[in-house]
Order: sequence, then C-alpha cells, then structure tokens
Amino acid sequence: MTKPSNRDGLGLTASEHQVQLRRAVIASTIGTAIEWYDFFLYSTVTGLVFAKLFFPHSDPWVGTLEAFAIYAVGFIARPVGAAIFGHYGDRIGRKSTLIATLLLMGLATFAVALVPTYESIGIWGAVILTVLRFIQGVGVGGEWGGSVLMSMEWARDDRSRGLIASWPQFGVPCGLFLANLAVLAFSHMSGDNFLTWGWRIPFAVSLLLVGVGLYIRLGILETPVFAKLLAERKVERTPMLTVIKRHPKEILLSALARMAEQAPFYIFTAFIFSYGTASLNVSRDFLLTAVLSASVLSFVSIPLFGHLSDHIGRKNMYGIGAAVTGVFGFIYFAMLNAGSETVIFLAVILSLIPHDMMYGPQAALIAESFTGRLRYSGASLGYQLASVIAGGPAPLIATWLYGTFHSSYAIAIYIAICAVITLAATALMTDYTGRDISGEYPSR
Repeated sequence: MTKPSNRDGLGLTASEHQVQLRRAVIASTIGTAIEWYDFFLYSTVTGLVFAKLFFPHSDPWVGTLEAFAIYAVGFIARPVGAAIFGHYGDRIGRKSTLIATLLLMGLATFAVALVPTYESIGIWGAVILTVLRFIQGVGVGGEWGGSVLMSMEWARDDRSRGLIASWPQFGVPCGLFLANLAVLAFSHMSGDNFLTWGWRIPFAVSLLLVGVGLYIRLGILETPVFAKLLAERKVERTPMLTVIKRHPKEILLSALARMAEQAPFYIFTAFIFSYGTASLNVSRDFLLTAVLSASVLSFVSIPLFGHLSDHIGRKNMYGIGAAVTGVFGFIYFAMLNAGSETVIFLAVILSLIPHDMMYGPQAALIAESFTGRLRYSGASLGYQLASVIAGGPAPLIATWLYGTFHSSYAIAIYIAICAVITLAATALMTDYTGRDISGEYPSR
C-alpha cells in the first residue's frame, strides 16, 4: 500500500511550501510598496509643486484643477493596465507579469524627474507629464492583481486568506510612507530650491528601488494555483474577454464597493496638501509629517483588519469600514477647520483608519469573487475600474466642490454618498468563501 504524500501540487513538502509562502508574501509586499511609492510620489508632488511649475500663468485654483486633471490621467489608465496585464497574468503566469509591471512603473517614474517645466518648453512639459502619468497608471493597474494573487494563492485554506492577502495591501502605506519621507527629506535638503530641483530627486531614486524589487521577484516560484492550471491545461485562452462575458456583475460590484475606500483615501492623502497649505495655512512639511505618521499607523491596521475578516467575515468587516467612513468625513473636516495644528495633525493620522477597515479585507473579498482561471483578469479589472469613478476624480471633485460652495462640508457629503454606494454594492456581492482556491465551485 502506497503511503500518502504530504507534498503539494508543486512537489513541495509542508515546510517547503511555508518557506515559499513567506517568500511570495515578502516579494509581493516589497514590490507593491515600490510601485505605490512611485504612484504616491506623484500624488504628493502634484498638490505641492506641479500647478506652480507647469501651469504658472493660471489662477491658483484653476492651476490646481489643471494639475489634478493630469493626476487623474493615471487613474484612467489603470483599467487599461488591468486589461493588458490581467490577460497575461492569466495566460503566462503571475510572476512574469509582476516583473513587467515593476519595470514599466519604475522607468516611467524615473522619467518624471527629467521633465522640463513650463519655463523651459511651455505647455509641452505638461503634455510629457501626462504621458508619463498614463504609463504609471498602466503599470500600477497590472500590479495589484498579481501581487495579491502571488500571496493569496499560496494559502492552503481560507482560514488565513484575508490576512495573507492583506500583506500586499500593506505595500500601500509603505509606499505612502516612503513617498512622503522622500519628499520631506529632500524638502529639508533643498530648502528654497525645492521647486527648482529638490522635487526631482525622489523620482530619480525610483530607479534604485526598481533594482531591489526585481532582485526579490526573480527569486520566487509561480503560484501553486497557476501551476495546477498549466499542468491540467486549463489556462483560459482569452481570460479578459471571458471574464467580462461571464462575470460582469462581479466586476461592476467590485468597482462600486471601492467607492468609500478609494475616493476618501485620495482626499485624505493628496487633496489635503492643496487644502492644507492654501486654506488652513499650515506648512508643506507639517502636512508631509502628518501623512507620514498616518501611514505608519496603517502598518498595523491593514493586516489587523484583514485578520479580523477571517473571523467575522469579509463583508461584515468591509461594511463596518464603509459606515465609519461615511460618518468620519464630517468629523475630519470639523477637526481640520478647528484651526489648531494639534487637532489638524490628529485628523490626518486618524483619517486612514476607516480606510484600512476596508482595505485590509478588500483583496480577499474581490479575488474570491472570481475563479482561478479568470482571477487575475477579473479582480484586476474590477479593482482598477474604481480608479476611474473614485480615486482619480476625487481630488478634482473635492477641489471643485470647495471652490464652488466654499465649504469643506460639501466634500464630507461627497464622502458620505460614496459610503452609501459601497454599502449597497458590498451587500450585493456573492460570498464565495467556501470556494476552492483553485477556482472550482464545490458547493454548486
């Protein structure tokens, strides 16, 4: 009688599998942190620099709107990246696709450091900036799905999937922290020359970070789920077209479920720089330090809420976060408008906690809505479509609302509306927690 093997589908023992799980989680988290450093760096500098350098003859409010319009281009590009890399992620594998997204994002970010301003080449500086922002969006659009799946598909069961899938999400506060730290450091270093050359250095540093990310990602194995699909010849030929045809509801609900998470996030981390310096009269470095501190708190809260979702359910945890966000928008602006720097600092620090209540369990919530054969394509597309309706327009909408109504509470109402949409979409999402991670539906 043959003794049963304790090896997995890749021929790995339980201990070897655990080692690969740790490597996959580390590679996904570090790579994602680098990608989000690139993306958030642009967000931070937009509110501080780009209106002045690329639209110097515009009214300050109009110039800010124009700068945030370019900023929004990166979000419009994210579904494009999701479609391109989602297709290849489900066709050739998670690992190869993640290497390509890291390279694309890093090189585009480095190129931003070289863009001439309006003073040198007129409006063409803004045009080049727009093209590079689009390329950035394509890169980050393909990154999220692969990094989440690289971690999640190494999990042996669903009892820890929320926690494991939350670690690539952890890359977001890491990237936010690094971006704000870099801008703060070079702001101090360059002083009055920050607008001249200091802002360019953090973009140039991206090239070094890409080298680190590539070294780490080249050393990991493909996920057991995709390896199994290859071995059984179940790889989908046209995954993006197939997932749009078979799962339009799941894609749409995934996007709408992100409204309360993504729109407020970019108000709290990007719009705050223009609002804080222009309306609250606080310094650039003060706001950078506050956002930096908020991102440190997220180091703990994102995996914590991902872990809690393994115990109380993804939808329950996510719904609580959406409800808290809807209320917090009013508290946030009341604290900002109090006039005390201490209270403003506290408001910024607290702002990411409601976001993290959703962002922690979000990766598993969305990824579990699609089969293994279509998971990269479906989860990426649903996740990144939210960038068009939520993340990208949010600072632009917030700037317009404040300029039109001259009240920050108009922005709080906008946040509350986003929360209501999220609660409705989350309630309609199908709970597939009993699904086999390989993509089958044993309960059906």
